Amino acid sequence: MTAANPATSNGRTAAVIVAAGQGLRAGQPLPKQFALWRGKPVVRHSAEALAAAGVSPIVVAIPAGADEIAAGALQGVPGVQFVTGGATRQESVRIALEALARAAPDRVLIHDAARPMLPSSVIERLSQALDQAEAAIPVLPVVDSLAHAEGDTMGIPAPREQLRRVQTPQAFHFAAILAAHRAWSGPASAGDDAQVAQAAGLTVTLVDGDELLHKLTFAADFAPVLAPVRVGSGYDVHRLAEGEELWLCGVKIDHPRGLAGHSDADVAIHALVDAILGAIGAGDIGSHFPPNDARWRGASSEQFLQHAVKLATEAGYRIGNVDLTIVCEAPRIGPHREAMRARLAELLGTEVSAVSVKATTTERLGFTGRGEGIAAQAMATLLLVQRG
Repeated sequence: MTAANPATSNGRTAAVIVAAGQGLRAGQPLPKQFALWRGKPVVRHSAEALAAAGVSPIVVAIPAGADEIAAGALQGVPGVQFVTGGATRQESVRIALEALARAAPDRVLIHDAARPMLPSSVIERLSQALDQAEAAIPVLPVVDSLAHAEGDTMGIPAPREQLRRVQTPQAFHFAAILAAHRAWSGPASAGDDAQVAQAAGLTVTLVDGDELLHKLTFAADFAPVLAPVRVGSGYDVHRLAEGEELWLCGVKIDHPRGLAGHSDADVAIHALVDAILGAIGAGDIGSHFPPNDARWRGASSEQFLQHAVKLATEAGYRIGNVDLTIVCEAPRIGPHREAMRARLAELLGTEVSAVSVKATTTERLGFTGRGEGIAAQAMATLLLVQRG
Protein backbone atom coordinates (compact mmCIF):
# COMPACT_ATOMS: atom_id res chain seq x y z
CA MET A 1 0.00 0.00 0.00
CA THR A 2 1.37 3.41 -0.94
CA ALA A 3 1.33 6.27 1.55
CA ALA A 4 -1.09 9.14 0.95
CA ASN A 5 0.33 12.40 -0.31
CA PRO A 6 0.50 14.93 2.53
CA ALA A 7 -1.18 17.58 0.39
CA THR A 8 -4.24 15.42 -0.26
CA SER A 9 -4.57 13.26 2.85
CA ASN A 10 -7.09 15.61 4.48
CA GLY A 11 -9.26 16.56 1.53
CA ARG A 12 -8.75 17.62 -2.04
CA THR A 13 -6.03 20.19 -2.47
CA ALA A 14 -5.75 22.45 -5.50
CA ALA A 15 -3.15 25.06 -6.30
CA VAL A 16 -2.79 28.46 -7.89
CA ILE A 17 0.53 29.40 -9.46
CA VAL A 18 0.89 33.12 -10.04
CA ALA A 19 2.78 33.52 -13.32
CA ALA A 20 1.16 36.61 -14.83
CA GLY A 21 3.94 39.14 -14.29
CA GLN A 22 6.50 40.41 -16.76
CA GLY A 23 9.62 39.73 -14.67
CA LEU A 24 11.56 42.59 -16.29
CA ARG A 25 14.21 42.89 -13.57
CA ALA A 26 15.45 39.39 -14.35
CA GLY A 27 16.84 40.61 -17.66
CA GLN A 28 15.53 37.64 -19.64
CA PRO A 29 14.33 37.77 -23.26
CA LEU A 30 10.89 36.63 -22.12
CA PRO A 31 8.97 36.81 -18.81
CA LYS A 32 11.14 35.13 -16.21
CA GLN A 33 8.51 32.53 -15.29
CA PHE A 34 8.94 31.02 -18.77
CA ALA A 35 12.71 31.48 -19.02
CA LEU A 36 14.92 28.41 -18.72
CA TRP A 37 16.44 27.81 -15.31
CA ARG A 38 18.43 24.66 -14.60
CA GLY A 39 17.21 23.07 -17.79
CA LYS A 40 13.47 23.79 -17.47
CA PRO A 41 11.13 26.79 -17.66
CA VAL A 42 10.97 28.37 -14.21
CA VAL A 43 7.23 27.74 -13.78
CA ARG A 44 7.59 24.05 -14.60
CA HIS A 45 9.73 23.31 -11.54
CA SER A 46 7.08 24.15 -8.96
CA ALA A 47 4.21 22.83 -11.11
CA GLU A 48 5.91 19.43 -11.24
CA ALA A 49 6.51 19.51 -7.47
CA LEU A 50 2.85 20.26 -6.80
CA ALA A 51 1.67 17.57 -9.19
CA ALA A 52 4.03 15.05 -7.57
CA ALA A 53 2.42 15.86 -4.21
CA GLY A 54 -1.00 14.94 -5.61
CA VAL A 55 -2.22 18.52 -5.93
CA SER A 56 -4.88 18.96 -8.64
CA PRO A 57 -6.09 20.97 -10.40
CA ILE A 58 -3.26 23.49 -10.72
CA VAL A 59 -4.53 26.79 -12.09
CA VAL A 60 -1.75 28.92 -13.56
CA ALA A 61 -2.40 32.64 -14.01
CA ILE A 62 -0.48 33.84 -17.07
CA PRO A 63 -0.06 37.14 -18.94
CA ALA A 64 -2.42 38.03 -21.75
CA GLY A 65 -1.26 36.51 -25.03
CA ALA A 66 1.05 33.98 -23.35
CA ASP A 67 -1.14 30.92 -23.96
CA GLU A 68 1.21 29.24 -26.42
CA ILE A 69 4.42 29.74 -24.47
CA ALA A 70 2.72 28.70 -21.22
CA ALA A 71 1.31 25.54 -22.81
CA GLY A 72 4.76 24.64 -24.08
CA ALA A 73 6.39 25.30 -20.72
CA LEU A 74 3.95 23.05 -18.84
CA GLN A 75 3.22 20.43 -21.48
CA GLY A 76 2.67 17.04 -19.87
CA VAL A 77 2.26 18.27 -16.29
CA PRO A 78 -1.01 16.71 -15.06
CA GLY A 79 -3.91 18.83 -13.83
CA VAL A 80 -2.72 22.15 -15.24
CA GLN A 81 -5.25 24.78 -16.31
CA PHE A 82 -4.63 28.35 -17.48
CA VAL A 83 -6.34 31.65 -16.79
CA THR A 84 -5.35 35.12 -17.95
CA GLY A 85 -4.21 37.12 -14.94
CA GLY A 86 -5.02 40.66 -13.96
CA ALA A 87 -3.09 43.89 -13.59
CA THR A 88 -1.81 43.03 -10.11
CA ARG A 89 -0.82 39.86 -8.30
CA GLN A 90 -3.92 40.07 -6.12
CA GLU A 91 -6.20 40.35 -9.15
CA SER A 92 -4.51 37.35 -10.77
CA VAL A 93 -5.07 35.23 -7.67
CA ARG A 94 -8.72 36.28 -7.45
CA ILE A 95 -9.27 35.28 -11.09
CA ALA A 96 -7.60 31.91 -10.52
CA LEU A 97 -9.61 31.23 -7.35
CA GLU A 98 -12.85 32.01 -9.19
CA ALA A 99 -11.81 29.52 -11.86
CA LEU A 100 -11.41 26.91 -9.11
CA ALA A 101 -14.81 27.62 -7.57
CA ARG A 102 -16.61 25.04 -9.68
CA ALA A 103 -14.14 22.32 -8.62
CA ALA A 104 -14.62 23.45 -4.99
CA PRO A 105 -11.47 21.89 -3.50
CA ASP A 106 -11.13 21.67 0.26
CA ARG A 107 -7.77 23.43 0.33
CA VAL A 108 -5.64 25.55 -1.94
CA LEU A 109 -1.92 26.34 -2.11
CA ILE A 110 -1.12 29.72 -3.67
CA HIS A 111 2.41 29.89 -5.01
CA ASP A 112 4.63 32.33 -6.89
CA ALA A 113 6.11 30.87 -10.08
CA ALA A 114 9.34 32.76 -9.38
CA ARG A 115 10.09 30.34 -6.53
CA PRO A 116 10.94 27.24 -8.59
CA MET A 117 12.40 25.02 -5.88
CA LEU A 118 9.48 23.71 -3.85
CA PRO A 119 10.48 21.07 -1.28
CA SER A 120 7.86 18.45 -0.46
CA SER A 121 8.65 19.00 3.23
CA VAL A 122 7.23 22.53 3.01
CA ILE A 123 4.03 21.24 1.41
CA GLU A 124 3.76 18.67 4.20
CA ARG A 125 4.23 21.26 6.96
CA LEU A 126 1.57 23.50 5.43
CA SER A 127 -0.86 20.61 5.10
CA GLN A 128 -0.35 19.56 8.71
CA ALA A 129 -0.82 23.13 9.91
CA LEU A 130 -4.16 23.42 8.07
CA ASP A 131 -5.49 20.51 10.13
CA GLN A 132 -5.82 23.03 12.97
CA ALA A 133 -5.26 26.47 11.44
CA GLU A 134 -7.34 28.77 9.25
CA ALA A 135 -4.32 29.60 7.10
CA ALA A 136 -0.61 28.80 7.08
CA ILE A 137 2.43 30.35 5.45
CA PRO A 138 6.13 29.36 5.34
CA VAL A 139 8.56 31.83 6.86
CA LEU A 140 12.25 32.15 7.61
CA PRO A 141 13.95 34.05 10.43
CA VAL A 142 15.78 37.31 9.73
CA VAL A 143 19.44 36.81 10.56
CA ASP A 144 20.87 40.21 9.61
CA SER A 145 20.62 43.35 11.70
CA LEU A 146 17.89 45.65 10.39
CA ALA A 147 17.37 49.39 10.50
CA HIS A 148 14.88 51.85 9.11
CA ALA A 149 16.28 53.96 6.29
CA GLU A 150 15.93 57.70 6.43
CA GLY A 151 17.03 58.61 2.92
CA ASP A 152 20.68 57.66 2.71
CA THR A 153 21.19 57.54 6.45
CA MET A 154 20.43 54.94 9.08
CA GLY A 155 17.32 55.41 11.16
CA ILE A 156 16.23 53.53 14.26
CA PRO A 157 17.01 49.80 14.47
CA ALA A 158 14.24 47.37 13.59
CA PRO A 159 13.55 44.41 15.92
CA ARG A 160 14.58 41.44 13.80
CA GLU A 161 13.41 38.99 16.47
CA GLN A 162 9.82 40.00 15.66
CA LEU A 163 10.25 39.85 11.88
CA ARG A 164 10.07 36.97 9.43
CA ARG A 165 10.76 36.52 5.72
CA VAL A 166 7.52 35.36 4.11
CA GLN A 167 7.55 32.78 1.33
CA THR A 168 5.09 30.83 -0.77
CA PRO A 169 3.19 28.58 -1.23
CA GLN A 170 0.63 29.84 1.24
CA ALA A 171 -2.06 27.41 2.34
CA PHE A 172 -5.75 28.10 2.95
CA HIS A 173 -9.08 26.44 3.25
CA PHE A 174 -10.44 27.20 -0.18
CA ALA A 175 -13.84 28.62 0.74
CA ALA A 176 -12.26 30.94 3.33
CA ILE A 177 -9.63 32.47 1.06
CA LEU A 178 -12.08 32.85 -1.82
CA ALA A 179 -14.47 34.69 0.50
CA ALA A 180 -11.59 36.86 1.75
CA HIS A 181 -10.67 37.89 -1.79
CA ARG A 182 -14.29 38.62 -2.64
CA ALA A 183 -14.64 40.74 0.52
CA TRP A 184 -11.51 42.82 -0.15
CA SER A 185 -12.20 46.52 -0.53
CA GLY A 186 -9.88 49.16 -1.91
CA PRO A 187 -7.04 48.81 -4.41
CA ALA A 188 -6.05 45.22 -5.19
CA SER A 189 -2.47 45.80 -4.08
CA ALA A 190 -1.92 43.25 -1.29
CA GLY A 191 1.61 41.84 -1.37
CA ASP A 192 0.45 38.29 -0.76
CA ASP A 193 -2.61 36.26 0.13
CA ALA A 194 -1.80 36.11 3.82
CA GLN A 195 -2.52 39.85 3.93
CA VAL A 196 -5.87 39.27 2.24
CA ALA A 197 -6.68 36.50 4.71
CA GLN A 198 -5.66 38.61 7.69
CA ALA A 199 -7.79 41.53 6.49
CA ALA A 200 -10.77 39.17 6.45
CA GLY A 201 -10.14 38.22 10.09
CA LEU A 202 -8.42 34.90 9.50
CA THR A 203 -5.57 33.84 11.77
CA VAL A 204 -2.44 33.00 9.81
CA THR A 205 -0.17 30.33 11.31
CA LEU A 206 3.57 30.35 10.63
CA VAL A 207 5.50 27.20 9.66
CA ASP A 208 9.16 26.75 8.84
CA GLY A 209 10.06 27.73 5.28
CA ASP A 210 13.12 26.69 3.35
CA GLU A 211 16.06 28.57 1.83
CA LEU A 212 15.48 26.56 -1.35
CA LEU A 213 12.35 28.68 -1.90
CA HIS A 214 14.52 31.59 -2.95
CA LYS A 215 12.68 33.95 -5.30
CA LEU A 216 14.28 34.53 -8.69
CA THR A 217 14.32 38.28 -9.19
CA PHE A 218 17.47 39.59 -10.85
CA ALA A 219 19.60 38.59 -13.82
CA ALA A 220 22.20 37.15 -11.46
CA ASP A 221 19.63 34.58 -10.32
CA PHE A 222 19.73 33.11 -13.82
CA ALA A 223 23.51 32.93 -14.06
CA PRO A 224 24.82 29.37 -14.50
CA VAL A 225 25.53 27.61 -11.24
CA LEU A 226 29.12 26.45 -11.41
CA ALA A 227 29.93 23.19 -9.68
CA PRO A 228 32.82 23.49 -7.20
CA VAL A 229 34.49 20.44 -8.76
CA ARG A 230 34.31 19.11 -12.32
CA VAL A 231 35.92 15.95 -13.67
CA GLY A 232 36.74 14.93 -17.24
CA SER A 233 38.28 11.89 -18.90
CA GLY A 234 40.24 11.48 -22.11
CA TYR A 235 41.56 8.61 -24.20
CA ASP A 236 43.74 8.59 -27.30
CA VAL A 237 45.71 6.19 -29.48
CA HIS A 238 48.49 6.70 -32.04
CA ARG A 239 50.39 4.15 -34.06
CA LEU A 240 54.16 3.75 -33.90
CA ALA A 241 56.00 4.33 -37.17
CA GLU A 242 59.54 4.48 -38.51
CA GLY A 243 61.01 7.90 -39.09
CA GLU A 244 58.85 9.69 -36.53
CA GLU A 245 59.90 11.44 -33.31
CA LEU A 246 58.47 10.11 -30.07
CA TRP A 247 56.94 12.78 -27.83
CA LEU A 248 55.17 11.84 -24.59
CA CYS A 249 53.95 14.41 -22.05
CA GLY A 250 55.95 17.10 -23.82
CA VAL A 251 59.20 15.14 -23.44
CA LYS A 252 61.14 13.87 -26.46
CA ILE A 253 62.20 10.27 -25.95
CA ASP A 254 64.98 8.54 -27.85
CA HIS A 255 63.31 5.49 -29.45
CA PRO A 256 63.61 3.61 -32.77
CA ARG A 257 60.07 4.57 -33.73
CA GLY A 258 57.85 7.52 -33.02
CA LEU A 259 54.12 8.20 -32.97
CA ALA A 260 52.44 9.09 -36.24
CA GLY A 261 49.77 11.73 -36.46
CA HIS A 262 48.85 15.10 -37.96
CA SER A 263 50.58 16.99 -35.12
CA ASP A 264 53.51 15.63 -33.12
CA ALA A 265 51.09 12.86 -32.02
CA ASP A 266 51.84 13.22 -28.29
CA VAL A 267 49.21 10.70 -27.31
CA ALA A 268 49.50 11.46 -23.58
CA ILE A 269 48.91 15.18 -24.01
CA HIS A 270 46.06 14.51 -26.43
CA ALA A 271 44.29 12.36 -23.83
CA LEU A 272 44.87 15.05 -21.21
CA VAL A 273 43.49 17.78 -23.49
CA ASP A 274 40.31 15.76 -23.99
CA ALA A 275 40.00 15.26 -20.22
CA ILE A 276 40.18 19.01 -19.55
CA LEU A 277 37.84 19.89 -22.39
CA GLY A 278 35.43 17.21 -21.20
CA ALA A 279 35.39 18.63 -17.69
CA ILE A 280 34.11 21.98 -18.97
CA GLY A 281 31.86 20.53 -21.67
CA ALA A 282 33.92 22.03 -24.49
CA GLY A 283 34.04 19.16 -26.97
CA ASP A 284 37.22 17.31 -27.85
CA ILE A 285 40.63 18.03 -29.29
CA GLY A 286 39.46 17.41 -32.86
CA SER A 287 36.80 20.10 -32.64
CA HIS A 288 39.41 22.70 -31.64
CA PHE A 289 42.30 21.46 -33.78
CA PRO A 290 40.87 19.60 -36.80
CA PRO A 291 43.30 16.99 -38.16
CA ASN A 292 42.61 18.16 -41.72
CA ASP A 293 43.72 21.73 -40.93
CA ALA A 294 47.20 22.36 -42.35
CA ARG A 295 47.99 24.76 -39.52
CA TRP A 296 48.40 21.87 -37.12
CA ARG A 297 50.60 19.65 -39.32
CA GLY A 298 53.57 18.70 -37.15
CA ALA A 299 52.48 21.14 -34.44
CA SER A 300 53.61 20.72 -30.87
CA SER A 301 50.81 19.27 -28.76
CA GLU A 302 51.87 21.57 -25.95
CA GLN A 303 49.89 24.40 -27.54
CA PHE A 304 46.80 22.19 -27.53
CA LEU A 305 47.19 21.67 -23.79
CA GLN A 306 47.77 25.36 -23.16
CA HIS A 307 44.61 26.14 -25.13
CA ALA A 308 42.58 23.69 -23.02
CA VAL A 309 43.91 25.21 -19.79
CA LYS A 310 43.05 28.68 -21.09
CA LEU A 311 39.46 27.60 -21.80
CA ALA A 312 39.18 26.07 -18.34
CA THR A 313 40.45 29.32 -16.79
CA GLU A 314 37.94 31.36 -18.79
CA ALA A 315 35.20 29.03 -17.55
CA GLY A 316 36.18 29.86 -13.96
CA TYR A 317 38.27 26.79 -13.12
CA ARG A 318 41.84 25.87 -12.31
CA ILE A 319 43.55 22.51 -12.54
CA GLY A 320 43.11 20.51 -9.35
CA ASN A 321 45.00 17.41 -10.35
CA VAL A 322 45.53 15.16 -13.37
CA ASP A 323 46.09 11.42 -13.53
CA LEU A 324 47.60 10.00 -16.71
CA THR A 325 48.18 6.36 -17.68
CA ILE A 326 50.33 5.48 -20.67
CA VAL A 327 49.78 2.02 -22.14
CA CYS A 328 52.72 0.56 -24.07
CA GLU A 329 55.28 -2.25 -24.16
CA ALA A 330 58.08 0.17 -25.02
CA PRO A 331 59.65 2.54 -24.31
CA ARG A 332 59.96 2.23 -20.54
CA ILE A 333 58.23 5.22 -18.97
CA GLY A 334 59.86 5.03 -15.54
CA PRO A 335 63.14 6.74 -16.45
CA HIS A 336 61.22 9.69 -17.94
CA ARG A 337 58.40 9.98 -15.42
CA GLU A 338 59.71 12.88 -13.37
CA ALA A 339 60.62 14.90 -16.46
CA MET A 340 57.12 14.27 -17.78
CA ARG A 341 55.49 15.35 -14.53
CA ALA A 342 57.59 18.51 -14.40
CA ARG A 343 56.78 19.48 -17.99
CA LEU A 344 53.07 18.82 -17.58
CA ALA A 345 52.98 20.80 -14.32
CA GLU A 346 54.58 23.73 -16.13
CA LEU A 347 52.05 23.56 -18.98
CA LEU A 348 49.10 23.13 -16.61
CA GLY A 349 50.20 25.90 -14.25
CA THR A 350 50.09 23.66 -11.23
CA GLU A 351 52.38 21.92 -8.76
CA VAL A 352 54.21 18.74 -9.73
CA SER A 353 52.47 17.02 -6.82
CA ALA A 354 49.16 17.49 -8.68
CA VAL A 355 50.41 15.55 -11.72
CA SER A 356 50.43 11.75 -11.82
CA VAL A 357 52.02 9.83 -14.69
CA LYS A 358 51.72 6.06 -14.67
CA ALA A 359 52.50 3.32 -17.15
CA THR A 360 51.19 -0.15 -17.76
CA THR A 361 51.23 -2.86 -20.40
CA THR A 362 48.52 -5.11 -21.78
CA GLU A 363 50.56 -8.29 -21.21
CA ARG A 364 51.40 -8.31 -24.94
CA LEU A 365 47.71 -8.39 -25.88
CA GLY A 366 46.20 -6.14 -28.52
CA PHE A 367 47.83 -3.47 -30.66
CA THR A 368 49.83 -2.02 -27.75
CA GLY A 369 50.96 -5.49 -26.74
CA ARG A 370 52.19 -6.13 -30.27
CA GLY A 371 54.07 -2.82 -30.23
CA GLU A 372 51.95 -1.33 -32.99
CA GLY A 373 50.99 1.79 -31.06
CA ILE A 374 50.66 3.58 -27.74
CA ALA A 375 47.45 4.45 -25.89
CA ALA A 376 46.88 6.94 -23.09
CA GLN A 377 44.06 7.53 -20.66
CA ALA A 378 43.71 10.69 -18.58
CA MET A 379 41.53 12.07 -15.82
CA ALA A 380 41.43 15.76 -14.92
CA THR A 381 39.88 17.38 -11.88
CA LEU A 382 39.06 21.09 -12.11
CA LEU A 383 38.37 23.30 -9.11
CA LEU A 384 36.19 26.39 -9.15
CA VAL A 385 38.21 29.56 -8.67
CA GLN A 386 36.90 31.48 -5.67
CA ARG A 387 36.69 35.17 -6.51
CA GLY A 388 36.17 38.20 -4.38
